[in-house]
Amino acid sequence: MMQCSNCGAAVVVDDKFCEECGASLTSLACEKCGAGIEAIDAEGYCSQCGFRRVSVESERLEITINSHLAGVSDRGLRHRRNEDYLALQQVNGTQAYILVVCDGVSSSDQPDLAAQTAASSACQSVATAYSGNKPESAIKSAFAAAFASVCNIPYKTSANLDPPSTTIVTAIVEEGTATIGWLGDSRAYWISANGSQQLTTDDSWLSEVVAGGKITAEEASKSPHAHAITRWLGADAVEDAIPSIVNFTIPGSGYLLLCSDGLWNYAPEASHLANLVQKSSGKDAITISRSLVEFARNCGGHDNITVAVFIFFEKQKTKSIKNELKNKFEH
Repeated sequence: MMQCSNCGAAVVVDDKFCEECGASLTSLACEKCGAGIEAIDAEGYCSQCGFRRVSVESERLEITINSHLAGVSDRGLRHRRNEDYLALQQVNGTQAYILVVCDGVSSSDQPDLAAQTAASSACQSVATAYSGNKPESAIKSAFAAAFASVCNIPYKTSANLDPPSTTIVTAIVEEGTATIGWLGDSRAYWISANGSQQLTTDDSWLSEVVAGGKITAEEASKSPHAHAITRWLGADAVEDAIPSIVNFTIPGSGYLLLCSDGLWNYAPEASHLANLVQKSSGKDAITISRSLVEFARNCGGHDNITVAVFIFFEKQKTKSIKNELKNKFEH
Protein backbone atom coordinates (compact mmCIF):
# COMPACT_ATOMS: atom_id res chain seq x y z
CA MET A 1 0.00 0.00 0.00
CA MET A 2 1.25 3.47 -0.85
CA GLN A 3 1.56 5.79 2.14
CA CYS A 4 1.97 9.52 2.66
CA SER A 5 5.59 10.12 3.61
CA ASN A 6 4.50 12.97 5.89
CA CYS A 7 1.82 11.35 8.08
CA GLY A 8 1.69 7.70 7.02
CA ALA A 9 -1.93 7.78 5.87
CA ALA A 10 -3.00 5.45 3.06
CA VAL A 11 -3.12 7.09 -0.38
CA VAL A 12 -3.61 5.86 -3.95
CA VAL A 13 -1.43 6.37 -7.01
CA ASP A 14 -3.63 9.04 -8.60
CA ASP A 15 -3.88 11.21 -5.46
CA LYS A 16 -2.13 14.58 -5.75
CA PHE A 17 -2.45 15.48 -2.06
CA CYS A 18 -2.85 13.51 1.17
CA GLU A 19 -6.46 13.81 2.43
CA GLU A 20 -5.28 13.51 6.04
CA CYS A 21 -2.53 16.13 6.24
CA GLY A 22 -2.68 17.94 2.88
CA ALA A 23 0.92 17.12 1.96
CA SER A 24 1.78 17.07 -1.74
CA LEU A 25 2.21 13.56 -3.11
CA THR A 26 3.63 14.57 -6.49
CA SER A 27 7.11 15.01 -5.06
CA LEU A 28 7.39 11.33 -4.12
CA ALA A 29 10.08 9.64 -6.17
CA CYS A 30 8.07 6.41 -6.56
CA GLU A 31 4.48 6.99 -7.62
CA LYS A 32 3.45 3.46 -6.61
CA CYS A 33 4.89 2.74 -3.16
CA GLY A 34 5.96 6.21 -2.04
CA ALA A 35 9.66 5.40 -1.63
CA GLY A 36 12.08 8.32 -1.51
CA ILE A 37 14.44 9.42 -4.26
CA GLU A 38 17.22 7.25 -2.82
CA ALA A 39 15.26 4.14 -3.84
CA ILE A 40 15.26 5.03 -7.55
CA ASP A 41 18.06 3.55 -9.68
CA ALA A 42 19.70 5.07 -12.76
CA GLU A 43 17.07 3.57 -15.08
CA GLY A 44 14.17 4.97 -13.07
CA TYR A 45 13.20 1.74 -11.29
CA CYS A 46 12.17 1.67 -7.64
CA SER A 47 14.34 -0.79 -5.70
CA GLN A 48 11.48 -1.43 -3.26
CA CYS A 49 8.59 -2.28 -5.58
CA GLY A 50 10.08 -2.41 -9.10
CA PHE A 51 7.86 0.37 -10.48
CA ARG A 52 9.44 2.53 -13.20
CA ARG A 53 8.96 6.26 -12.92
CA VAL A 54 7.93 8.16 -16.05
CA SER A 55 8.10 11.93 -16.29
CA VAL A 56 4.79 13.75 -16.53
CA GLU A 57 6.38 15.77 -19.35
CA SER A 58 6.02 12.70 -21.58
CA GLU A 59 2.20 12.87 -21.41
CA ARG A 60 2.01 15.22 -24.41
CA LEU A 61 4.48 16.16 -27.10
CA GLU A 62 3.92 18.77 -29.80
CA ILE A 63 6.35 19.40 -32.67
CA THR A 64 6.01 22.13 -35.28
CA ILE A 65 8.56 22.23 -38.11
CA ASN A 66 6.65 24.84 -40.12
CA SER A 67 3.07 25.61 -41.08
CA HIS A 68 3.00 22.54 -43.36
CA LEU A 69 4.51 19.91 -41.04
CA ALA A 70 3.66 19.26 -37.40
CA GLY A 71 2.46 16.57 -35.02
CA VAL A 72 1.08 15.81 -31.58
CA SER A 73 1.50 12.82 -29.26
CA ASP A 74 -0.93 12.65 -26.33
CA ARG A 75 -1.39 10.25 -23.41
CA GLY A 76 -5.14 10.04 -23.90
CA LEU A 77 -7.53 9.60 -21.00
CA ARG A 78 -7.23 5.99 -19.86
CA HIS A 79 -3.51 5.18 -19.81
CA ARG A 80 -1.20 6.16 -16.98
CA ARG A 81 1.58 7.20 -19.35
CA ASN A 82 2.22 7.96 -23.00
CA GLU A 83 3.88 5.00 -24.72
CA ASP A 84 3.74 6.61 -28.20
CA TYR A 85 6.40 8.88 -29.63
CA LEU A 86 6.81 11.27 -32.53
CA ALA A 87 9.79 12.60 -34.50
CA LEU A 88 9.77 15.13 -37.37
CA GLN A 89 12.65 16.83 -39.15
CA GLN A 90 13.75 18.49 -42.37
CA VAL A 91 16.72 16.75 -43.94
CA ASN A 92 19.61 19.22 -43.95
CA GLY A 93 20.40 20.76 -47.31
CA THR A 94 17.35 19.32 -49.06
CA GLN A 95 13.63 19.86 -49.43
CA ALA A 96 13.03 16.40 -47.96
CA TYR A 97 11.25 15.74 -44.68
CA ILE A 98 11.17 12.76 -42.35
CA LEU A 99 8.09 11.81 -40.29
CA VAL A 100 8.11 9.01 -37.70
CA VAL A 101 5.34 7.71 -35.43
CA CYS A 102 5.94 4.87 -32.96
CA ASP A 103 3.56 3.05 -30.61
CA GLY A 104 5.25 1.11 -27.81
CA VAL A 105 3.91 -2.44 -27.35
CA SER A 106 2.13 -2.43 -24.00
CA SER A 107 2.93 -6.09 -23.26
CA SER A 108 6.66 -5.35 -23.46
CA ASP A 109 9.06 -3.88 -20.92
CA GLN A 110 9.56 -0.09 -21.14
CA PRO A 111 7.36 0.42 -24.22
CA ASP A 112 7.58 4.19 -23.82
CA LEU A 113 11.37 4.09 -24.04
CA ALA A 114 11.22 1.69 -27.00
CA ALA A 115 8.96 4.09 -28.92
CA GLN A 116 11.09 7.12 -28.11
CA THR A 117 14.34 5.35 -28.96
CA ALA A 118 13.03 3.97 -32.26
CA ALA A 119 11.53 7.25 -33.44
CA SER A 120 14.60 9.28 -32.54
CA SER A 121 17.03 6.78 -34.08
CA ALA A 122 15.08 6.44 -37.33
CA CYS A 123 14.71 10.18 -37.73
CA GLN A 124 18.36 10.84 -37.00
CA SER A 125 19.47 8.13 -39.41
CA VAL A 126 17.65 9.76 -42.32
CA ALA A 127 18.51 13.32 -41.32
CA THR A 128 22.25 12.62 -41.28
CA ALA A 129 22.60 10.25 -44.24
CA TYR A 130 19.89 11.03 -46.79
CA SER A 131 21.25 12.77 -49.88
CA GLY A 132 18.09 13.16 -51.92
CA ASN A 133 18.10 9.83 -53.72
CA LYS A 134 17.18 6.21 -53.02
CA PRO A 135 14.60 6.89 -50.29
CA GLU A 136 13.88 3.15 -50.01
CA SER A 137 17.48 2.54 -48.94
CA ALA A 138 17.22 5.40 -46.46
CA ILE A 139 14.07 3.86 -44.98
CA LYS A 140 15.75 0.45 -44.62
CA SER A 141 18.79 2.03 -42.95
CA ALA A 142 16.54 3.99 -40.61
CA PHE A 143 14.71 0.84 -39.54
CA ALA A 144 18.00 -0.99 -39.00
CA ALA A 145 19.21 1.85 -36.78
CA ALA A 146 15.94 1.91 -34.86
CA PHE A 147 15.99 -1.88 -34.45
CA ALA A 148 19.54 -1.85 -33.08
CA SER A 149 18.73 0.97 -30.68
CA VAL A 150 15.64 -0.76 -29.29
CA CYS A 151 17.48 -4.07 -28.92
CA ASN A 152 20.19 -2.29 -26.91
CA ILE A 153 17.77 -1.01 -24.27
CA PRO A 154 18.66 -2.68 -20.94
CA TYR A 155 15.67 -4.45 -19.44
CA LYS A 156 14.81 -6.75 -16.60
CA THR A 157 13.82 -10.24 -17.70
CA SER A 158 10.26 -10.99 -16.68
CA ALA A 159 7.87 -13.84 -17.30
CA ASN A 160 5.10 -11.30 -17.76
CA LEU A 161 6.81 -8.87 -20.13
CA ASP A 162 8.43 -9.17 -23.55
CA PRO A 163 11.64 -7.26 -24.42
CA PRO A 164 11.15 -3.54 -25.22
CA SER A 165 9.15 -3.35 -28.45
CA THR A 166 7.33 -0.83 -30.63
CA THR A 167 5.50 -0.36 -33.90
CA ILE A 168 6.86 2.19 -36.34
CA VAL A 169 5.68 4.02 -39.45
CA THR A 170 8.05 6.36 -41.27
CA ALA A 171 7.72 8.61 -44.30
CA ILE A 172 10.28 10.48 -46.37
CA VAL A 173 8.55 13.26 -48.30
CA GLU A 174 10.32 15.06 -51.13
CA GLU A 175 8.81 17.01 -54.02
CA GLY A 176 5.82 14.98 -55.18
CA THR A 177 6.66 11.62 -53.63
CA ALA A 178 6.20 10.01 -50.23
CA THR A 179 8.18 6.86 -49.44
CA ILE A 180 6.63 5.04 -46.50
CA GLY A 181 7.95 2.17 -44.42
CA TRP A 182 6.31 0.39 -41.49
CA LEU A 183 6.22 -2.49 -39.04
CA GLY A 184 3.08 -3.08 -36.98
CA ASP A 185 -0.26 -1.32 -37.10
CA SER A 186 0.65 2.36 -37.01
CA ARG A 187 -0.69 3.78 -40.26
CA ALA A 188 -0.18 6.27 -43.07
CA TYR A 189 -3.07 7.85 -44.98
CA TRP A 190 -3.42 10.17 -47.94
CA ILE A 191 -6.28 12.63 -47.38
CA SER A 192 -7.60 14.69 -50.28
CA ALA A 193 -10.82 16.19 -51.58
CA ASN A 194 -10.18 14.19 -54.74
CA GLY A 195 -9.92 10.86 -52.96
CA SER A 196 -8.45 9.51 -49.72
CA GLN A 197 -6.80 6.17 -49.01
CA GLN A 198 -4.90 4.15 -46.47
CA LEU A 199 -1.32 3.74 -47.70
CA THR A 200 -0.16 1.03 -45.28
CA THR A 201 -1.40 -2.47 -44.51
CA ASP A 202 -1.51 -3.46 -40.85
CA ASP A 203 0.88 -6.15 -39.67
CA SER A 204 -1.82 -7.66 -37.48
CA TRP A 205 -3.68 -10.90 -36.85
CA LEU A 206 -6.93 -9.35 -38.04
CA SER A 207 -5.44 -8.10 -41.30
CA GLU A 208 -3.79 -11.43 -42.08
CA VAL A 209 -6.78 -13.70 -41.39
CA VAL A 210 -9.11 -11.44 -43.36
CA ALA A 211 -6.67 -11.23 -46.29
CA GLY A 212 -6.40 -15.02 -46.21
CA GLY A 213 -10.16 -15.36 -46.49
CA LYS A 214 -10.41 -17.36 -43.27
CA ILE A 215 -13.07 -15.16 -41.66
CA THR A 216 -14.78 -11.87 -42.38
CA ALA A 217 -13.53 -8.53 -41.06
CA GLU A 218 -16.63 -8.29 -38.86
CA GLU A 219 -15.97 -11.71 -37.33
CA ALA A 220 -12.27 -10.99 -36.86
CA SER A 221 -12.96 -7.67 -35.14
CA LYS A 222 -14.81 -9.53 -32.37
CA SER A 223 -11.87 -11.79 -31.60
CA PRO A 224 -9.63 -11.13 -28.58
CA HIS A 225 -6.75 -11.33 -31.06
CA ALA A 226 -8.11 -8.52 -33.24
CA HIS A 227 -5.47 -6.00 -32.16
CA ALA A 228 -2.55 -8.43 -31.93
CA ILE A 229 0.32 -7.28 -34.14
CA THR A 230 2.47 -9.76 -36.07
CA ARG A 231 5.52 -7.57 -36.75
CA TRP A 232 7.32 -5.00 -34.62
CA LEU A 233 10.70 -3.61 -33.63
CA GLY A 234 12.22 -5.47 -30.69
CA ALA A 235 14.73 -8.13 -29.67
CA ASP A 236 12.12 -10.86 -30.17
CA ALA A 237 10.98 -9.62 -33.60
CA VAL A 238 10.56 -12.56 -35.96
CA GLU A 239 11.74 -10.84 -39.15
CA ASP A 240 14.18 -8.40 -37.59
CA ALA A 241 13.83 -4.86 -38.94
CA ILE A 242 12.87 -5.38 -42.58
CA PRO A 243 10.01 -2.95 -43.24
CA SER A 244 7.23 -3.02 -45.77
CA ILE A 245 7.75 -0.08 -48.14
CA VAL A 246 5.50 1.76 -50.58
CA ASN A 247 6.20 4.70 -52.87
CA PHE A 248 3.27 7.05 -53.25
CA THR A 249 3.14 9.68 -55.97
CA ILE A 250 1.28 12.62 -54.49
CA PRO A 251 -1.50 13.44 -56.98
CA GLY A 252 -2.21 17.02 -55.93
CA SER A 253 -3.20 19.08 -52.93
CA GLY A 254 -3.84 17.07 -49.80
CA TYR A 255 -2.53 15.78 -46.50
CA LEU A 256 -0.15 12.98 -45.62
CA LEU A 257 -1.22 11.67 -42.23
CA LEU A 258 0.73 9.26 -39.99
CA CYS A 259 -0.93 8.02 -36.81
CA SER A 260 -1.03 5.39 -34.08
CA ASP A 261 -4.10 3.23 -33.46
CA GLY A 262 -5.16 5.61 -30.71
CA LEU A 263 -6.58 7.74 -33.52
CA TRP A 264 -7.54 5.29 -36.26
CA ASN A 265 -9.43 2.99 -33.89
CA TYR A 266 -12.06 5.73 -33.79
CA ALA A 267 -11.87 6.52 -37.52
CA PRO A 268 -10.37 3.54 -39.38
CA GLU A 269 -11.64 4.48 -42.82
CA ALA A 270 -9.79 7.10 -44.85
CA SER A 271 -13.10 8.74 -45.70
CA HIS A 272 -13.85 9.26 -42.01
CA LEU A 273 -10.47 10.86 -41.41
CA ALA A 274 -11.00 13.01 -44.49
CA ASN A 275 -14.22 14.36 -42.98
CA LEU A 276 -12.37 15.22 -39.78
CA VAL A 277 -9.51 16.94 -41.59
CA GLN A 278 -11.96 18.86 -43.75
CA LYS A 279 -13.31 20.54 -40.61
CA SER A 280 -9.89 22.18 -40.20
CA SER A 281 -9.38 22.92 -43.90
CA GLY A 282 -7.19 25.97 -44.41
CA LYS A 283 -5.56 25.61 -41.00
CA ASP A 284 -1.88 24.86 -40.39
CA ALA A 285 -0.52 21.40 -39.63
CA ILE A 286 -0.34 21.80 -35.85
CA THR A 287 -3.97 22.94 -35.68
CA ILE A 288 -5.09 19.92 -37.71
CA SER A 289 -2.98 17.58 -35.54
CA ARG A 290 -4.48 18.99 -32.36
CA SER A 291 -8.00 18.70 -33.70
CA LEU A 292 -7.51 15.02 -34.57
CA VAL A 293 -6.09 14.27 -31.13
CA GLU A 294 -9.00 16.10 -29.53
CA PHE A 295 -11.42 14.03 -31.61
CA ALA A 296 -9.89 10.81 -30.25
CA ARG A 297 -9.98 12.13 -26.69
CA ASN A 298 -13.64 13.07 -27.10
CA CYS A 299 -14.33 9.53 -28.31
CA GLY A 300 -12.98 8.17 -25.03
CA GLY A 301 -9.21 8.43 -25.38
CA HIS A 302 -8.78 4.76 -24.50
CA ASP A 303 -5.25 4.64 -25.91
CA ASN A 304 -2.32 6.97 -26.47
CA ILE A 305 -2.88 9.15 -29.54
CA THR A 306 -0.21 10.29 -31.99
CA VAL A 307 -0.68 12.18 -35.24
CA ALA A 308 1.76 13.72 -37.76
CA VAL A 309 0.45 15.88 -40.61
CA PHE A 310 2.22 17.06 -43.76
CA ILE A 311 0.25 19.49 -45.94
CA PHE A 312 1.01 19.25 -49.64
CA PHE A 313 0.02 21.86 -52.23
CA GLU A 314 -0.16 21.48 -55.99
CA LYS A 315 2.92 22.24 -58.08
CA GLN A 316 1.89 25.80 -58.82
CA LYS A 317 2.11 26.51 -55.12
CA THR A 318 5.31 24.58 -54.48
CA LYS A 319 7.59 27.51 -55.25
CA SER A 320 6.01 29.75 -52.64
CA ILE A 321 6.23 26.97 -50.07
CA LYS A 322 9.94 26.49 -50.80
CA ASN A 323 10.56 30.22 -50.46
CA GLU A 324 8.79 30.25 -47.12
CA LEU A 325 10.87 27.36 -45.86
CA LYS A 326 14.08 28.91 -47.21
CA ASN A 327 13.37 32.18 -45.39
CA LYS A 328 12.54 30.30 -42.20
CA PHE A 329 15.86 28.50 -42.08
CA GLU A 330 17.98 31.46 -43.22
CA HIS A 331 16.73 33.80 -40.48
